[in-house]
Amino acid sequence: MSSLMTNTAAMTALQTLKATNDSLESTQNRISTGYRVADAKDNAAYWSIATTMRSDNGAMSAVKDSLGIGEATVDTAYTGLNSAKDVLNQIKDKLTTATQDGVDRTKVQDEITQLQQQLKSIASSASFSGQNWLSVNSDATGYDANKTMVANFARDNAGAVSLGSMTVDTSKIALYDSGTSSKAILNGGASGITSALGLTAGAATVSSTGTQATIALGSFGSSAKTVDQNDSLSFDLTLNGTTKTVTIDQATVNAALGETDGKIANATAFNTVLNHALESAGFDSTKVTAATGGIHTVGGATGDTLSIGNVAFSNDSVDTINISGPNITATKIKLFIKTVDDAISKVTAGASTLGAIQNRLSMQTTFVSNLMDTIDKGVGTLVDADMTQESTKLKALQTQQQLGVQALSIANSSTQTLLSLFK
Repeated sequence: MSSLMTNTAAMTALQTLKATNDSLESTQNRISTGYRVADAKDNAAYWSIATTMRSDNGAMSAVKDSLGIGEATVDTAYTGLNSAKDVLNQIKDKLTTATQDGVDRTKVQDEITQLQQQLKSIASSASFSGQNWLSVNSDATGYDANKTMVANFARDNAGAVSLGSMTVDTSKIALYDSGTSSKAILNGGASGITSALGLTAGAATVSSTGTQATIALGSFGSSAKTVDQNDSLSFDLTLNGTTKTVTIDQATVNAALGETDGKIANATAFNTVLNHALESAGFDSTKVTAATGGIHTVGGATGDTLSIGNVAFSNDSVDTINISGPNITATKIKLFIKTVDDAISKVTAGASTLGAIQNRLSMQTTFVSNLMDTIDKGVGTLVDADMTQESTKLKALQTQQQLGVQALSIANSSTQTLLSLFK
């Protein structure tokens, strides 16, 4: 039936053309934005996932930047340690030369002094972004030897986020510490071994009471004492005319107490160390022993004598080496060489540790970069438009649009055809 009031063909053509235009607009948006899911209305679930993952990727980008700062800081410290090692080798060479007779040790000391200053310059210059791991002040407020670097960002199944980190113990690599209890490689070691004994160079106290002779020692005190690697104390102990040299160093402390760091916790532990040193020197524990208050003869006859002399101590560090004094012997220089060699070992160990950290940071940076690419790829799979498919669809829809316009034109002209029936 033909009707002037209702043009069904035109209505159908109009609806078809409108649907085609909507599809064409959607396709054009995908082509212009590059996204299949550009807004939540396109696909709420995919849009939500993509938005969250993009946010996480932004956080990972910040982690990658932090890793870069961490790498630069570690590289700076490593470069400083490596340079310090070379300078220490030069000091060791100079000291070795100074052990020879006829060498002007004052001139050699001049060279060593310059090298010591160079070590300080290296340590103070090894700073990146305000962080210096080689020259520190352990007395500073808020000082913490453990330095933390952000290593990763993670989100669990419940949506909770967390940051992973890497920690570097800089107390093992610090070259200088201006704190009062420095344990740094080049100016550490100045602990209280002499105060632990209550002796000073040349000190001797002798008392005889009946069948017991006693060398009085000073009070150990209430705090623990640490005998560092470079600390040593020796004295000559004479019992009834027989003299033996007693030596206490970190090895003595560790052997006596089963420690590894030379720590003497209290006066009782110190007596154990002193007795071990006496026995190591060759004294019979049934003849002489260390107990509260001093060193005593045991079970001797009235008139036994006990004396101490030639008290010598060393808590040398590389920073305090000086061979220009009048009493410096080849033996003392050899002790200096040992001090330098110990420092070289510590610097080498520290550099090795930093090298391992450098490798881990590099691997972590590569991993984070790859992970970011993977996340980008996953997000792209969810929301990116397939441009090949969209371009093909665009051509088809443009053709459909043209046909729809023609169909609507034809439908609209059908009423004009009805007019010819009334002529």
